[in-house]
Amino acid sequence: MPTEGAPLLQLEGVEVAYGAIQAVKGIDLTVQAGEMVCLIGANGAGKSTTLNAIAGTLPLAGGSVRYAGEALGRLPAHKRLRKGIALVPEGRGIFTRLTVEENLRMGAYTRHDADGIEADLARVYEMLPRVRERLHQVAGTLSGGEQQMVAIGRALLSRPTLLLLDEPSMGLAPLVVEKIFEVVQSVRAEGVSILLVEQNANLALEFAQRGYVMDSGRITLSGTGDALLADPAVRAAYLGESD
Repeated sequence: MPTEGAPLLQLEGVEVAYGAIQAVKGIDLTVQAGEMVCLIGANGAGKSTTLNAIAGTLPLAGGSVRYAGEALGRLPAHKRLRKGIALVPEGRGIFTRLTVEENLRMGAYTRHDADGIEADLARVYEMLPRVRERLHQVAGTLSGGEQQMVAIGRALLSRPTLLLLDEPSMGLAPLVVEKIFEVVQSVRAEGVSILLVEQNANLALEFAQRGYVMDSGRITLSGTGDALLADPAVRAAYLGESD
């Protein structure tokens, strides 16, 4: 774990490129232990790219990612998962031909503590009763909201200390979104740090303690969730309001 007062996650000058196209242009960002932070911005701003760079599924073109005081460098994604960084990707990324239970158990593939895995499965079933009801169903036949719950449950089976959530509300009905965010709040209450990418800026800022606004690969604003919600520029650009 990081030294007292140091961030759990620290990005310094992070750059990510797709060939000649620079998608993330030297951003700084921190997440403290037990904190929920959101990253908002328009489509193409670089938000998902940032999460993938933290998770290790995209290489850095510059800058550094430090986690629990350690520079991750070129550490591959599966080793970052073992260190406690779990990504719930945009579009859920579940294994559509496997059952719900098989999907969940895939989240624990880096673990060898059989009793702990069973205890964590029981916790996920309690937190997500709809998932428990669908255990033997093929995951590709689930609704979008059920698939999102499976994706979150799978990530929790890795016992993360940092959960990266990419657009968890995308394409879901309001009641389902409400349930998803109840689960997210429960996870944070258990001490898991969360970095949330969410196009629903109002929802994200209501739940997060702090937020960053990203535009064209750069961080343009940051502050507490309440401060950003009250910021006229944020309200005009991301909440559909104008003077």
